[in-house]
Formats: sequence, structure tokens, C-alpha cells
Amino acid sequence: MKILAVDTASKTCSVAIVDEATVLAEYTVNHKDTHSRFVMDMIHTVLGGSRITVSDLDGFSVTVGPGSFTGLRIGLSTVKGLALATGKPVVGVNSLEVLAYQIGGAGVTSLICPMLDARRSEVYAARYRLSDDTMACQSTPRVLRPEEAINNISEACIFVGDGAVAYKDLIESSLPTLAAFVDGSGHFIRAATIGRIAVKRFLAHASDDLDALKPLYLRKSDAEKNLKQTLSP
Repeated sequence: MKILAVDTASKTCSVAIVDEATVLAEYTVNHKDTHSRFVMDMIHTVLGGSRITVSDLDGFSVTVGPGSFTGLRIGLSTVKGLALATGKPVVGVNSLEVLAYQIGGAGVTSLICPMLDARRSEVYAARYRLSDDTMACQSTPRVLRPEEAINNISEACIFVGDGAVAYKDLIESSLPTLAAFVDGSGHFIRAATIGRIAVKRFLAHASDDLDALKPLYLRKSDAEKNLKQTLSP
């Protein structure tokens, strides 16, 4: 089984091809240009690097959010287009789950709190714990202030994601003996991880309905808020 995985949920953009056993190719960039300018070129690169074609793929996977409104639309529209063109199935993956999964390997028993920077002094956050080789969600993904995201944590907790980086000082001062952080690139969403999650779901025959697959925004866009204010009496 060969899966093409795509992430455009945050500042980084990542594309990978995985199978049941390994990562065949992965390409991640971290810069400020809009992902729409290069995501298809990245897909062509990993396909060429792994020496397979789109028709050789068995399915696609993509982060559905939470994350950047524009980024999520780019990733979903790209993957949906490929799925429609090939007739192959798709799995949508929560971006916070991906971050938790990246550090929730064997032997990790701590609570995991992934955070993505939502701007406006807020983060997208949830809490996870590895249970029976499954990343179990302990709290519903929400958008909230960073101090609210860490409220009531009373045990060792690993923080991951660009939101955790942005508010590291606050987290450390609030949880001086409980908070731990992953290093460097561990805070980036990796498409290879998305692919690993997707492979498990494909093998369990748990793909998503393409028409029903939509971004998980968690809050209204600025455009929607401005429109509501304009229409308000």
C-alpha cells in the first residue's frame, strides 16, 4: 500500500509517500510563501524520488485542521483533486493528532499537549495519551488562550508544535516541574506521520467520504466576522 500524504495546515508544508513499512520519500519546507505556489511541485518531486506515478498510489491523506484557513483549503483542494482524478480513497487527519503521534512512541506515557499558533494570542490545542498503540484524545481540540490550554494540568506533560514554541516561557513559568518540550524540527508537522496514521486507517477500511471531508476551522474567519459586523444593526 502506497499513500501520498500532504500537510499545509501551518507555516510548514510537507509532502510524503509511505507504505506499510517505511517512508519512501518526504519533502518539507519552512518559509513564508503561500503553499499553493509549490505544493504540486513538491508532490512531483516525491513521486519522482520514489520512482512511482500517481496511478501507482493506493490512496491519499491530508491534514484537515485545525490550522491556517488558507493553508487547509490548499491542502484539501489539492488532495481532493487528485482523489477525484484517480478514483482513489482519502483519509483526513487532525493536525494536532499528528503532532502528538510524532512523539508518542513506545515507552512514552506522559500526557501530550500539541499546540498550533492560532494568532490573536490564541492557540489550537488538545491533549492526548498513547493507549494500546492508539493516540487517545483526552480533550476536544479547541481554540483558546495559551494559559487556558494548560489549565488544570497536574502531571508531567510534553508540549509540541509552533504554539508551544511561541508560548514556551509562559508554559515553563506556569508548570516549572511538569512541562517538557520536544527539540527543533519535532515541532513541525511531518507528512510521513500523516501517512503512517492513514495507512492504519486504510487497512481498517476507515477512509473518509470525499464530499463530506471539510476543514476543521474551530473559529470563524476574519471575513466572516467582518461580514457579521457589517450586517449587524
